[in-house]
Amino acid sequence: MSTTRTTITIDEQLLGELKSRALEQQTTVSALIEQDLRFAELQYARMSSDTGSEFTLPTYDLGGVRPGVDLNDNAALLEMMENQD
Repeated sequence: MSTTRTTITIDEQLLGELKSRALEQQTTVSALIEQDLRFAELQYARMSSDTGSEFTLPTYDLGGVRPGVDLNDNAALLEMMENQD
């Protein structure tokens, strides 16, 4: 695997956190950035892959919209809901 040098702009607080973690883990900031980027790319690939199981929300037929109800008229819809008692 080859490596390439690059320059990035990073938030000072985040860099401080990375330096502390690098010291704690006895590694370099560069190694941590590479590790975190690999993890983020893996997560992105998992989220965007079609191979994962999809979650399907259940749907129910409740008979549709009541006659005379205009879902595009917020005021009328609110009034109808308030008078539903």
